[in-house]
Amino acid sequence: MRFEIIFSPEAAEDLGRLKAFVRAEVKESIEIHLRYEPTKLSKSRIKRLRGLSQPQYRLRIRDDLRVFYDVTETSVEILAIVSKSEAADWLSERGIGQ
Repeated sequence: MRFEIIFSPEAAEDLGRLKAFVRAEVKESIEIHLRYEPTKLSKSRIKRLRGLSQPQYRLRIRDDLRVFYDVTETSVEILAIVSKSEAADWLSERGIGQ
């Protein structure tokens, strides 16, 4: 099944701040990993976040970028694209508990 990819306004801003070659890599990774199997867990790439109702998942891109997203029956909503060093702060500020 093909999932619709939706960028939140914050995620669209995050994407726009990236350098062009990094932005292209992020878009390609989102297409490859989230378009058809956004909930398929892997040891390092896709991780289900526990203890939070939002975001539900994290996609690792490169060693230093993280994409936080939620999945519905038909779509993937990209919530944020942040550096690894900012990920914990982003989750503590915007992560919504159960």
